[in-house]
Amino acid sequence: MKIQVGVMGSSGGAISEEQLDLAHRLGRRIAELDCTIVTGACPGLPHAAVLGAHEAGGVSLGVSPALTREEHVGVYDSPIQPYTTIVFTGSGLMGRETHNIHSSDFVLFVGGRSGTLGEFCIAYDEGKLIGVLRDSGGIADHVDDVRTLVQKETGAVILEDKDPVALVDRCLEFYRRSAMPTSIALNAVNARG
Repeated sequence: MKIQVGVMGSSGGAISEEQLDLAHRLGRRIAELDCTIVTGACPGLPHAAVLGAHEAGGVSLGVSPALTREEHVGVYDSPIQPYTTIVFTGSGLMGRETHNIHSSDFVLFVGGRSGTLGEFCIAYDEGKLIGVLRDSGGIADHVDDVRTLVQKETGAVILEDKDPVALVDRCLEFYRRSAMPTSIALNAVNARG
């Protein structure tokens, strides 16, 4: 199974061309490294990341807040294309955030508003590996403030970088290093029967 990399960020509001380009490069790099990109199947920065992944021949998983394809497009005004697969959770915007994080082996943050803050808090509280694209605006530029306010050790690891390619590379390397002993142990148990 491919490693699933979540990309969370602003779906609306004021989004600059520079932010869209950063997200696009993030998604492209995820696909180049043969990982699946996971987003909330929404417009904005996550969609730009999916477009980047798609252009590089990548696989994408969208986690929709809607119950059906029609609701996804009609009510949530969200894209269907170019996703490889969309899961229709029917859990609404806030409920979908938990599904996004649980479906991701690690999570990258670019820009972001209140929904992204919720996703960050879930990932942090659940001890995930978190990558933050610095200087991408929004929540991503205030992660240190949030971490200071929380004052809670959860086991989460936060890696930060200004370069989207370097951020993906660093997070993937860290994830593979930290997950490898578990994978090897599981394979050894399975091999023994």
